[in-house]
Amino acid sequence: MRELLEKIEARQTAARDEAGRLHEQIAHLTDQLARAERVLERLQITRETLLELAGEDDRTSGPLPSAYRQILTLFENADDGLHARDVCRALDLGAEPRHTEGTRAKLKRLVSRGVLIEPEPGLFAMPHQ
Repeated sequence: MRELLEKIEARQTAARDEAGRLHEQIAHLTDQLARAERVLERLQITRETLLELAGEDDRTSGPLPSAYRQILTLFENADDGLHARDVCRALDLGAEPRHTEGTRAKLKRLVSRGVLIEPEPGLFAMPHQ
């Protein structure tokens, strides 16, 4: 009987030690999660500010036309970037070359203004992606 109680006590000690280690890991992961969430929040605020500034354009040319605002809205939810053809499809503009080339020109203008980037030829994305 004594041996059984010693085995139970040994298992309890091991379980307590494991629980302690897990609590430490949880505390560490909670800190990491809080830091990551703060970074995400700052990035979201930065993105919103960038979109507001892009929408304001400058005082001489006024706010961005609605077509540009629609394009920027698409990029808010695009994780991997978009091609001009993808933008045309998403906005239901048609797939003819005149539509994709017009859209590509708008995307290039947004790149030249620093609102979008072109990480590879023909692929457009928000700057922090």
